[in-house]
Amino acid sequence: MFTLRRHATHGFTLIEILVSLAIVAVMASVASPLLQVTVQRQKEQVLREQLRELRHAIDAYKKATDEGRIKKSADASGYPPNLQVLVEGEEDQKDTKRKKLKFLRRIPIDPTLPKVRNNEASQGWGLRSFDSSADQPRYVQDVYDVYSLSTAKGLNGVPYAQW
Repeated sequence: MFTLRRHATHGFTLIEILVSLAIVAVMASVASPLLQVTVQRQKEQVLREQLRELRHAIDAYKKATDEGRIKKSADASGYPPNLQVLVEGEEDQKDTKRKKLKFLRRIPIDPTLPKVRNNEASQGWGLRSFDSSADQPRYVQDVYDVYSLSTAKGLNGVPYAQW
C-alpha cells in the first residue's frame, strides 16, 4: 500500500511575506513624518542656542567697549565691526600686558542653511547694524544683531530670519 507522507513545510509562503512587507511599509510611512519633525525640532533648538551665543558675545563686546577695555573712535557705536572680531579678539586697554579679549571660540554655523565651510561661517548669518530697523535690517559698520538667512519657516510658523 501506498502511504502518503506529509512533507513538513519549512519557511513562509509568498502571501505571508507580502503581508509582512505591507505591514512594515505602512509602519515606515507613519514613522517618516515623525522623524522629519524630530530632525527639524533639533535643528531649531541648535539655531536658538547659536543665536543666543552670538548675541551674548555681541553684548559682551559692547559692555567691554563701554567699560573702556576696547578702544573705539568717537563716532563708533561700540558694537563689533564684524563677527570675526569676536573670535580674533581686541586688545584689553586696561590690561598692562595688552592681552586680547576674545568673545567666541568660533563663529557658530546656522543649522538651517546648507553646509558651509568653517571659514565661511560668518557668511551664514544676516547682520544688522545699530542704526537699522528690525523690519529692514542692514549692515553698515557694526554688528548690533544677527539673524538667520534661511527662508524657511519654523514649526511655530515664524520664519527663521525673524527669530
